[in-house]
Formats: sequence, structure tokens, C-alpha cells
Amino acid sequence: MSQANRLAGGLVDRGRTLRFRFDGNTFEGHPGDTLASALLANGVRLMGRSFKYHRPRGVFSAGSEEPNALVELRRGARREPNTRATVAELFDGLEAQSQNRWPSLSFDVMAVNGALSPFLAAGFYYKTFMWPQSFWEKVYEPLIRRAAGLGRLAVEADPDLYDKGFLHCDLLIVGAGPAGLAAALTAGRAGARVVMADEDFAPGGRLLAETAPLNDAPAGAWVAGALEELASLPNVRVMPRTTVYGAFDHGIYGAVERVCDHVAAPPPGKPRQTLWRIYARRTLLCAGAIERPVAFPDNDRPGVMMAGAVRAYVNRWAAAPGRSVAVFAACDDGHRTASDLLARGVSVAAIIDPRADAPSHAGCEVLSGASIVGTHGRLGLRGIAVRCADGSTRTLSCDTLAVSGGWNPNVHLTCHQRGRPKWDEALSAFVPGPDLPPGMGVAGAAAGVFSTHGALATGAEGAAQALGDLGMRCMPAALPMAEGAPVRQAAFWHVGEGEGRAWLDLQNDVTVKDVRLAHREGFRSVEHLKRYTTLGMATDQGKTANLGALAIMAALEGRTIPEVGTTIFRPPYTPVTIGALAGRSRGRDFRPRRLTPSHAWAVEQGAVFTEAGLWMRAQYFPKAGETHWRESVDREAMTVRRAVGVCDVTTLGKIDVQGTDAAEFLNRIYCNGFAKLPVGRTRYGLMLREDGMAMDDGTAARLAEDRFVVTTTTANAVPVFRHMEFCRQCLWPGLDVQLVSITDAWAQYAVAGPRSRDLLRRIVDPAHDLSNEAFPFMACGEVTVCGGLPARLFRISFSGELAYEIAVPSRYGDALIRRLMAAGEDLGVAPYGTEALGVLRIEKGHPAGNELNGQTTGAHLGMGRMVSAAKDSIGAVLSRRAELAREDGLRLVGLVPADPAYGLRAGAHLIAEGRPVSAEHDEGWITSACHSPHMGHAIALAFLKRGDARHGETIRAVDPLSDSDVAVRVTSPHFIDPDGGRLRV
Repeated sequence: MSQANRLAGGLVDRGRTLRFRFDGNTFEGHPGDTLASALLANGVRLMGRSFKYHRPRGVFSAGSEEPNALVELRRGARREPNTRATVAELFDGLEAQSQNRWPSLSFDVMAVNGALSPFLAAGFYYKTFMWPQSFWEKVYEPLIRRAAGLGRLAVEADPDLYDKGFLHCDLLIVGAGPAGLAAALTAGRAGARVVMADEDFAPGGRLLAETAPLNDAPAGAWVAGALEELASLPNVRVMPRTTVYGAFDHGIYGAVERVCDHVAAPPPGKPRQTLWRIYARRTLLCAGAIERPVAFPDNDRPGVMMAGAVRAYVNRWAAAPGRSVAVFAACDDGHRTASDLLARGVSVAAIIDPRADAPSHAGCEVLSGASIVGTHGRLGLRGIAVRCADGSTRTLSCDTLAVSGGWNPNVHLTCHQRGRPKWDEALSAFVPGPDLPPGMGVAGAAAGVFSTHGALATGAEGAAQALGDLGMRCMPAALPMAEGAPVRQAAFWHVGEGEGRAWLDLQNDVTVKDVRLAHREGFRSVEHLKRYTTLGMATDQGKTANLGALAIMAALEGRTIPEVGTTIFRPPYTPVTIGALAGRSRGRDFRPRRLTPSHAWAVEQGAVFTEAGLWMRAQYFPKAGETHWRESVDREAMTVRRAVGVCDVTTLGKIDVQGTDAAEFLNRIYCNGFAKLPVGRTRYGLMLREDGMAMDDGTAARLAEDRFVVTTTTANAVPVFRHMEFCRQCLWPGLDVQLVSITDAWAQYAVAGPRSRDLLRRIVDPAHDLSNEAFPFMACGEVTVCGGLPARLFRISFSGELAYEIAVPSRYGDALIRRLMAAGEDLGVAPYGTEALGVLRIEKGHPAGNELNGQTTGAHLGMGRMVSAAKDSIGAVLSRRAELAREDGLRLVGLVPADPAYGLRAGAHLIAEGRPVSAEHDEGWITSACHSPHMGHAIALAFLKRGDARHGETIRAVDPLSDSDVAVRVTSPHFIDPDGGRLRV
């Protein structure tokens, strides 16, 4: 708890002390720290283990590119694995644990994998687990699954909220470093709508990590002033803790804001993270650059770090990574790290620079033309071996090694729409190519401009150009004085000398030797190299590894790095939690829950509900004394058969079709005719897909010469409307027809049973004659109810009984169900739910979703004659294909058990008596089954080969999964009133 490595200064708030725990030990830090900086300040270097060999690893970088320091944060349901300690903002009470080790971080049994490394080289999975074949399921797969992954997922439900939001702006600025701040000031002052997002919790970028002044004052002062001005502009939104993770089509960007990741638990009602969908007219990428390492023997020990990261920990967080630091740099930037370390009182053992013309450095020794050929130290760096320019070898004692091979522009977002970066020979790095996402510009280090002055200037100019493209006049912001020295960096990728392994991908344990093996075995394209070696496939996506591997492959191939090329960059830029992607769509809110107009009344009646598509529908209405759900369903079904029942059918799709060509439009949509349907009449329709298969069924009621109301099944309400809109707009744009979905606009109730007309006469106003002569079966019309309320009445039946459907505007739906139940009390009225509805329609032989499953035609359903040959319609021609119109094809039939004591199961296969139970003897299947209270035993609908000619035959219904084999008799699918006398009275 001493913070022995804490230096003076820095940007942390020393006025407050934060306590946190790592692997059970308690430490202290300050607001402004990351977990990594606080651990370094407390002298902790060992933070994790690598994936394959479980080698000791410490912090390597200071940003989201971190491959090593992956930890688990929090406990219980909030446990979060694979979090980069370098971006985890410290808060009081934070609990963190190392991962991928057992039994402890300092002694990991699985480190024995390192001794087995000759057998675990690149591609060993592909070579090892192929033989013997019988071992895969019982030996190899269990072992691989047990070893896979790094952290542990919480097994409890996540207690936190995640949200989604939408933002619109003229200019999206990705990154709040010098280029981003200059761009935001320029655009903000011009009045443009600006969103500036940065993944850090403190905007400023590298300005927070450097000591170079701006306007002869600390850079932090200019950053604070810029942020204060931006906060005062109502048209500018600054979003820290926000990572723009993907560039998508049409100027849309995905961003994740970590709203409450920096506290132990979010305040009530506040989300932990918000996923933003940002619509930007123009975008300026100011994402900076990522420092690249150098591969040399044993370069993965805790204490080996990027030089820019060392500088950031010392300057921003006042945390010394060690007491004696050596610098290995192939660029001038590494020398700046040595200067800042010395200024902070940290000892610099030496600067090792492989360039022969390395600059001298006051205060420490510079070894020009030298390279590091080895390191030592078991759980942390203790010293390095240096091969000097004259060929001699020196050993230097140090506990930290700051490495810099130069900087790579952060080009990831520029390539998310399959653009490729281009090679800059002067920088020896890839820079953004010409194929940027539409509307995107690049500024600062992301564009290869590494000086502070250059970053500020290109940021301001980029914003002015973007707004100019939008027709907005602005002047670049006045820039502070800043260093503008040219940047020199050499193309130095790895040290070929030494005996140890030289590591490229630190998280996945990929070495230079693995790349050479991939080349030797023919895996030379970048895509094959990546997958064969797992290079760049870890959580950091190879941000610090890929370019070094490309350089080595290029050398082996005798080609240049741009000739070898890069793999495709894809979103997300950094890992995105599943919770953020799901937002509030989880648990009960996994998908929208639409409630019917009678829902509140049904709740009062104690209804049991079920999900039907997006709707919650009453499944059945239990009464006192009923101990089983089927008692309630049987009672409801028999009430419809004997008296009158009411069911909420609002969920049926309802589409208003209007226009002078409305009838012709429906004539082409449905396979049966609608052109001659009289006004005031309704017709059942079958809709086919283009391939001739049944898509949906429903009714079309003609309310006027140019107006129909079409109903669809609940499940197909949206697909049918989408299909009709496609036909209207694309197939027949010349027809005068308009479509409006009115599913939610009208509450609709089925009133069914012998006494349904008596009940409706009590609520339909007397001016409307409901007699059989005046309002016959399949009639429709606009009426008024309850003293003048506009309504629509349809005489259609789903149950086979005298029945109607009555519709009123949705806001009156609750009142109507209550009026119906009160008015029909002496008639024995009762509500019925979806279970009884299913029983009634099976008894009547009415096909529904189970029969309209996308693989049946009108002929299969017994509706072959509905497919009119006198007109053309969608799917009509293909429905007559020879194989679909076979005389011995599937036909809809009814089934009853030979022994009424047996039940029937949907999904059972139909096998002829005496035939074996096998696929080649399968003659059909049961689609729907239920217990029929009217008949007193189970019944079913099924598809059976030549079924229409086999009524009376006994066959078998076999369900191997439930080990049932029931003799059944084939019947007509119409179990009740096959002539339709009941519904026409």
C-alpha cells in the first residue's frame, strides 16, 4: 500500500485515495489512475499469463491495444473477464483478479506448456487432433474446450441495464487528441453539429502523456481550455469513455459509451453502457497511432513495455514502471522516453539504438548500432543481453525495458468498408488508402502526421474541408505554438540473433519461428498466415503484432511488405460486450410485448397468457375448481359449441387496400378470384409464394368498390404486408392501389356459437339488420354499436359455428369486451383463449400455421381448385408443377385413434400397417393434434400420401422420440359439420 513507484506530478488527483484489490491483496491509487497505472505505482509488474504457454506477462502498453494485462473485474453477477487493465478506470472498491492461471499467478501449473513448445508450434491443432479418429469426441474435444478461453463468465444474470441511442451530426470526430480538439474547435465555432468521441476517460490523447509545451505552457492547460470552450457550445457534444468501434454504410458509425464502468455499480435506472448509432454527414478520423514493438529473444517478460507507454505512465500517471529502465529504440521518439525518465529522476541504464547514426543523449549512455539478443528474469525482467556494434556482448541490469520500433497510424476505421491502406516508405508504415468510407477524412497521427504541430494543423484543416463540402463556411481555429520536428523511424522489425524465442503476438504466443514455419509449410498469404498461426486473432486483434509478422513474411518471400498485404480490418475495433449489443432486449424485453385491447380485462379474469408472435394472448381462462388446463380449454370449446364465446382476435393482420385497381391487385395476389366479389361480401383467400407454396391464408372484405380490408394470420402480418408492398411498388407500379397496415388501429373480437347473433343484437344498434337474410354468411359491413360508435362487422367463422368478428377503434377495445360479457351473461357467454381456438379450428379442419409451414401447396391442403386457371396470380403456374400436383401426393386428412383411450402427438410420422419404421416408408406426418371435447377423444390433422383416397384406412402414427406407436383411422379433416350447416343458420 506504499505506492513505492509513485512519482511527483502527473494528472492524478492526490487529494483522494482509492483502495482496490488485485488477486486478494489491497492497494491504493488515486482518481485518474487506470488499474494498470495504479498497479505499477505499487510495484506490481506480473499481471497475467499468456494464452497457450501460460508465460508470465506484465503490462505492455497504455491503451486499448494492450495484449497482456487482461484481468477479471468485479465479482458475482457483475464479473467481467478479459478487461484490459490499461483502460480500466480505477474506482474505490474495485476488485480485480488475474486470469488463465492455476493455482496462482506466480506459480501456474500450466506453464509446463512452455516446455512442450516444440510439440505445440503453429498448426499443431491441425496435425495432432486428426488421429486416431475415435479420440476426437471423448479425448480431444473435451481437452480443447477445457483449455479454451481466458477469463470466466459470470453464471448469474447480469443485473445492470444497457441502452441504445441515436445521434445525428454534421461532423463526427473520432479521437480527442490534438487533431481532434483542433477539429472540434474549428467546427464548433462555425456552428456545425459536432460529436467528438474518445475511448479515454480524459480527452487530450498524447498531449496528456507528453511534456512538450503548447504556447510555452504545459499542454494540459491548453487541453483544459479547449474542453471548457467546447462545453460552452450547445452544438458540440464531447463523449469521453466512448469507443467508435465500426464504420458502416451510409455514414453510420457504431459507438459504445461506458457510462458507468468506472463505478462499482450503476445508479438506479442508469445504464452501464450505451450503444450509440451515430449518423454523420462527414467524419474526421483523429484516432492517433499505435507504437510498434521489436521482436527479439525473450521479449515477453514482465517489464518489457512500449516506450510511449512508459512515457505515458511517468508523465500522466506519475507511475514509474521500474527503478532502472533501459531503452531499445529504432526511432528518435524512444529517446524522448529516456529524457522524460531522467527528468523524473528515474535511472536510465542505457539507450540501445540499432541505427548506426543514433543521436547522442546527455545523461545516459547510447549504444549505437546495437541490438538486444536476450533477457533474463523468471517473473519479471532483471537484465538484458546487448550485442554491440563491434560484435561484443554486454549484460545490463534493469527491471524495465522501453521498446519502440516507431509508430503505425491507426487505420482500422478507414478499412471497415473493405478499403486497403497504402504503404508509406518514409514512415515504413501503412497509412490510410484512397478508398475511405464515404464522407471520411483523416487527420493527425492517423494520417501519418506525427508532430504535434502537424496534428493540430491537419485537424483544423480537415474540419474546415469537411464543413466546406457541406456548404458551411468556417475558418480553421487559431493554433497554439507546438513542436513540429520531423519524425525519423527506421524499418527495424526483429533481431535475428540470440537463442530465445522472439514473440510477435504476445497474447496468443505467436513467435517469429511460427511465421517461418508457416512459410515453410506453404501458408504464405496473409489470410492463411493469420489462421495457421492464430496471429492477430486474440482480443487485441494484432494491433501490436501484425506489421512485424508481415515484415518477416515479406523477408522470407523476398517481397516488400505492401506486396504481402494486410488482412481485412473488420468491426469491432475493440471488443464490444454482448450486453451493449442487446441493450434492453433481454428477459421480458427480449422482443417487444404487444398487448391486446382486452389484456387488462383478461388479467382481471385470471387468464393464463402465451406469446403469439409479438403479442401476449390469453391462452385460457381458468375458473375455480378447475385443476388442469385442459378442463378450462374443454369448457371454453364446448361453450362455443353450445352457447356463445368471445375471443380477442385483434392480433390478426389487418391491411386496408384502397384504389380503383384494388380488386385487380388482390386478384393477382391471391390464387382465387376477387375481381367480381360484390360490395358487402367477404371471401376466403389463399396466398401463394412465387414457388407455388402456400404463404398465408385470410379473408378480404369488400367495403366499397375501391376498398377492401384484408386479414392475415397473426404470425404473417408483417411478412404479408411487406410482400404486398413489394408487389405494389416493384411488380405492378402502374396499378392505382394503396396499402395501409391497420392491425393496431382496430380491436377485433370473434363472437362464435349458436347464440352469437342474439348477443350481437344487444350491442349493434337497431338500425342494422342482423338476420340471416339481411346479413348472410360471409357478409361484411360498417355498422354502429352501443349508441353510435363506428364499427365493422364480418360474418366469418373459424370454429364452424355461427360466428362473427366485430371491430371497433382500438381505444374502445377494452370497453367493448366488458360490454359483450355483461350483455351475454344470461346467454352463457364465456371468453375463450388460443388453446380453445386451436381445438375449434382442428375440429373444423381449418389449416393454420402448422399446415402453412412453407412446404405445402393448395393441392396438399385440399384447396387445389382454389388456384384459378382462369386468371394469373403469383405462384399459380409453379403450383402446377408435376411433382407438386401428383395424384399420389400429400393431402390433408383427419386422424382419430383406433382406441379412443390413446392420445396423438403433432410431429408423429405416418407408416402403413406392416411396414418398417424407416424414412423410405414414411408416408406423412401429423401437423396438429388435440383432445376434442366435442368428440370425446383425440383428433389430429395430418398430411398423408393419397390421403383423400384413404378415408377409413387404418395406419400407424409413430413417434420414435416418445416411443409411441398408435393405430389411427384416416378420416375427413372436417370432424364437425362437414357440410357447413351450422355457420349458415
